[in-house]
Amino acid sequence: MLSILVCHSYFQRFDKKQVERGKPYPPLATLQCAALLRGAGHQVSLFDAMLAKDLREYESRLHAVQPQLVLLYEDNFNFLTKMCLAKMRSAACQMIAAARGAGARVIAGGSDVSDAPEPYLHAGADIALKGEGLPALLELVRRLDQAPQAPSRALVEGVAGTATLTGAGVSAINGAKLLPEVQLGERAAWDLVDMDRYRSAWLSAHGYFSLNLAASRGCSFRCAWCSKPIWGNHYLQRGPRVVGQEMSYLKHTFAPDHIWFADDIFGFRVDWVREFAAVCAEQGGAVPFTIQTRADLLSERMVEALREAACVEAWLGAESGSQRILDAMNKGTTVAEIITARSRLKSAGIRVGFFIQLGYLGEELGDILATRDLLSSAQPDDVGVSVSYPLPGTRFHQLVKAQLGPKTHWQDSADLAMMFQGTYRSEFYRAVRDLLHDQVSLQTHATAARRDVVGEARRSLERRWRRLLSHERQYRSPPRLQPASVAG
Repeated sequence: MLSILVCHSYFQRFDKKQVERGKPYPPLATLQCAALLRGAGHQVSLFDAMLAKDLREYESRLHAVQPQLVLLYEDNFNFLTKMCLAKMRSAACQMIAAARGAGARVIAGGSDVSDAPEPYLHAGADIALKGEGLPALLELVRRLDQAPQAPSRALVEGVAGTATLTGAGVSAINGAKLLPEVQLGERAAWDLVDMDRYRSAWLSAHGYFSLNLAASRGCSFRCAWCSKPIWGNHYLQRGPRVVGQEMSYLKHTFAPDHIWFADDIFGFRVDWVREFAAVCAEQGGAVPFTIQTRADLLSERMVEALREAACVEAWLGAESGSQRILDAMNKGTTVAEIITARSRLKSAGIRVGFFIQLGYLGEELGDILATRDLLSSAQPDDVGVSVSYPLPGTRFHQLVKAQLGPKTHWQDSADLAMMFQGTYRSEFYRAVRDLLHDQVSLQTHATAARRDVVGEARRSLERRWRRLLSHERQYRSPPRLQPASVAG
């Protein structure tokens, strides 16, 4: 069997904003992949870049293990990998080159590898995986085990969802498949993680310890801006018993205080959530947890089921307070549904966060003010604000493709630069982001502060809004010669 070093390239240390945020999670999809390979009989070790100081830690691990194969398999549950931050792509390519220099074969997989395999192949990867890549990976390692020196073109022959370099460029065999849930295994390879390192980071920054988990892969909805290079429009849900058992394993083995469910959409069906809750209860494995979901899925029955399951926080993809923009995004939700969902969750004692997206194609000042009004009326407990990011393979990317300049990726998650010509320049959206964050913070903490302090903070916030809006025309982008359609 093969000696395989499984790794990923998300170095938190290269992303200042995430260092300051201080919420690192183990690379879940990478660990699932490691468990899959170990289940196939291979000797598997891990390099976890998340808390590594620099690439020298990787090189040290590489030389210590001396693997036959290095698998660079990005954590598809980490939303930052979809953006392919430029610093992380650079790190990945350096890792590939180091692996080749150490005499190992290299296979690379992840969102950016799927969208743009060329940089990874030119860096020295033998094969790039398209999509999730797990069925292809299992076949490739089987062939490598039988013929370790076989050329890449022989290894990929007839294997769907792979790409290699040829004399004419990149040769891809399309038709990538998804691994059925039953083959994915009962739990990730958590034992490979240096859990003390994560616990120390969390306790130091926040005073509690959080771990991540996933109950599903993918999303069946079709928002125009959401990239799906890994799972397409599929929603693959694990059984509630298996997920409950994995949560119980994490609780009894590592004693986390909190779980972050990294699913795009958690639960989906009320009966699933209730069965999951029952399994956790019977095994003494319930842990307070946070989820991501949609406003239109939060019926009264669903909210009650989430409360019974120990959900303490739900993040909604609110995106905008303008129905016109939600419709342009093909979001499929309404502003009224967002407000109702917030109210139901609040009544159940579940904290609520809103993801907000500024600068979508066609958004005007009135739409931004509608988003401000949504935050005022719904009063979420927290908010995450970004600008629209044209991910390859999306309808949104196609609409703005002609406007894209030389900057194709953010350097890190604090970049927040407009990469297409929106209504306003980047600095305007950054200012609005700061105002929206301060608005929600003021709303959240107003009851605990002195009345005079709150009053002054509100007046200050209003002055900052007035000052920005009085100069908003100065921030407008120059007119486009051929304006793109708003329709998503």
